[in-house]
Amino acid sequence: MAECPGDDRAFMTKGDVAYARIRTLILSGELAAGAVLPQAALARTIGMSTTPLREALRRLKQEGLVELDAHRDARVRPLDATEARDLLELRSALDPLAASLAAHRRTDADLAEIAAALAGLEALTTHPSAAQLESHHRFHAAVHRASHNALLVQTLDGLWVKTDRYRRHALEVGRSEADRHARATEHRLVLEAVRDRDAEAAAERMRRHVETSLGARSADRLADEGAGTDRSTT
Repeated sequence: MAECPGDDRAFMTKGDVAYARIRTLILSGELAAGAVLPQAALARTIGMSTTPLREALRRLKQEGLVELDAHRDARVRPLDATEARDLLELRSALDPLAASLAAHRRTDADLAEIAAALAGLEALTTHPSAAQLESHHRFHAAVHRASHNALLVQTLDGLWVKTDRYRRHALEVGRSEADRHARATEHRLVLEAVRDRDAEAAAERMRRHVETSLGARSADRLADEGAGTDRSTT
């Protein structure tokens, strides 16, 4: 990787590079949930030895994205109904808080950033690109930053990234035009509440948005699939 002055990548170790690359492959869906990760082949794919690769896999295990067994075999952690629920519960509490704080604390520059992100939103397809998902992250991250609570921003950013695998899972069954329009309307209403400094409305509109989100749909789908499996084994 070329080193660029002022570019943080110039200070990344090989383990950092391997971690970033594999994490991207997992979150993008290129490495599917449950996929086995043959370490020698994966090291060749990312162009480095197995030593930094193993370091990266240990970090990804700590994040809950990879499983490692005693024999050092690795696989992408399967999607999990409990994790999907946990992520949804946290976002249902923290996203409305961020929106409420943003309505109180936002600056004109914050509002301009949120509006620009709203204008750049791309509709999510059945197999969304990284750019499409990032456009939605950009909008929500702009709202989070407008809260001017650094710990809250950091926490929500981590939750957002971990939820991307579940968003992709929800999109596998497609979305109606009415559903896409409803989500777009919710985004606009959040912006308007933050603009008007209406903290109560901002929190409520964000709460509704999370409750109807792709993460919520994935949690419901995984719960239904789990219930179906339980019935079939009784």
